[in-house]
Amino acid sequence: MEQRLDYKTASPGGFQAMLQMQLAVNKSGLEESLLELVKSRASQINGCAWCLDMHTKDARAMGETEQRLYLLPVWRDASCYTPRERAALAWTEAVTKIADVHDVPDAIYAEARKHFDERALVDLTMAIIAINGWNRLNVAFRTKVGDYVSPHAKPR
Repeated sequence: MEQRLDYKTASPGGFQAMLQMQLAVNKSGLEESLLELVKSRASQINGCAWCLDMHTKDARAMGETEQRLYLLPVWRDASCYTPRERAALAWTEAVTKIADVHDVPDAIYAEARKHFDERALVDLTMAIIAINGWNRLNVAFRTKVGDYVSPHAKPR
């Protein structure tokens, strides 16, 4: 697919607003490894190849295992995720799919609250909102996929 336009240059102010939100998420104190799993899972749900390419590369460069990345679509059936990660992934799926059911089930909220205090859960939700926004920009404008190089990657 051919890229439709470069949203960064077409609307620098809009891009900067998204970037500021992302920077706030990055400074939230949530674990980078958890955020990369959340970003990858939301990107899978939304069919965003660009973000999935980016966040799986970043996750691997930060030490994430191939197995955990491969099993992410079926995380409920895999024992390699911590209870905190499982709660975050369930919350990610529920918030990402909110248009389908217009609700986040009480059981998913209750499980998330076991692992995240109020601030952390809001920060996690902001991370999900941000990645969903990036997904929509990249899918809508068909951002070219495959050229991303992680800043965390070790030089070859």
